[in-house]
Amino acid sequence: MRISRFVLAVALSVIGSIAWAQQYPTKPVRIIVPFPPGQATDILARLLADQLSKSMGQGFVVENKAGAGGAIGTAAAKEPADGYTLVMATSGTFANNPALYPKLQYDPLKDFAPIANIGLTPQVLVTSPKSQFNSVKDLVAKARTDEQTYGSSGNGSTSHLTAELFKSTTGAKLSHIPFKGGPDAQVAVMSGDVAVMFDAIPGVLSQIKSGKLKALGIASPKRSPFLPELPTVAEQGFPGFEAVGWIGIAAPARTPPAVLDKLNAEIRRILSTPEVKERLATLAFAQVDDNSREAFAAFIKSEMTKWAKVVKDSGAKID
Repeated sequence: MRISRFVLAVALSVIGSIAWAQQYPTKPVRIIVPFPPGQATDILARLLADQLSKSMGQGFVVENKAGAGGAIGTAAAKEPADGYTLVMATSGTFANNPALYPKLQYDPLKDFAPIANIGLTPQVLVTSPKSQFNSVKDLVAKARTDEQTYGSSGNGSTSHLTAELFKSTTGAKLSHIPFKGGPDAQVAVMSGDVAVMFDAIPGVLSQIKSGKLKALGIASPKRSPFLPELPTVAEQGFPGFEAVGWIGIAAPARTPPAVLDKLNAEIRRILSTPEVKERLATLAFAQVDDNSREAFAAFIKSEMTKWAKVVKDSGAKID
C-alpha cells in the first residue's frame, strides 16, 4: 500500500508539473547576460528575448550583470529555479572560468541546467597583411626555431587559451602579449608589432575581408561558410585542433524539466526560422547540428575538461 501511495504521489507530481509547464510563462522572464550591453552575448540574448516575447505571450527581459569575466552575473543566476530566471551560458563562463577562478561562486554542472546552444564562433588565426606567414605551416616552421609573439584580448581569454592550445599542439614557440581587449590586440597585429593572434570570426571578419588582417587558418572541424576559402588548422597538418567559442542559454538547476523542454523546443523553432537564421549569419554565428538539451549538457562537460587541461598545462592565469 505504501508503494502504491508513493507511486501515486509521484504520478500526481509529474502531472502537476506538466500542467504547470503548459501554462508557463505567466509572468515576465529575465535573461541575465553576464557581460556589458553591446557585446556578442548581449546581442544574441536580445535577439532571443525579442523572439520569445512574441511567441510565448510574456516579456523576456535582458538584464546585464557584468564583471569578473562573466562570473558575477552567472553566479547571480543560480536561483530561483522556477523558470523565470535564465542565463546566457558561454564558453568563457561555463568552460574557461571553472579552471581560471579558484573561488568561483558557481559550478556549471551542479548549479545549472542547459537549455540550448545558440551560436558557434570558431577562432581564426590572423597576422598582418605584410607578414611573411601565408599559412599555419609557415608560422609553425618559423616559430619552432625562432620564437614569435602572439596577442590576446587578455589573460585567461578564449584568444589566450586558444593560442596556448595551439602551442602545445604544434610545438610552436610563441610569447604571450596580453591586451585590454580584442581591438587593441588587432591593431598591434595589423602594424606588425605582434606576429599573430587568435580571435573569433565576428571580431575579425570585416578586417579580413577589407585586407587589414591576413587569415592563416580557422580552428574549427570544417571550413566556415563565412570564410569558405580559408583552410582549417587541422587541414594544414594538425588534426584535431579545434577552438570554437559558443553562446547558449541555461536555467538554474532543479528548474522543472517540463519547462526546460518547452523552452528548448521553442528556441529550436526560433533558430530554424529564416529571419533568425539570416540575423545569425549577419553576425557571423554558425548554428549547432544537435540542439537538444542532452547534447548541450554533454558538450559543456567535454569543453570544461578540455580547457581545464589547457589552463593547467599552460599555467594560464586571469588578470
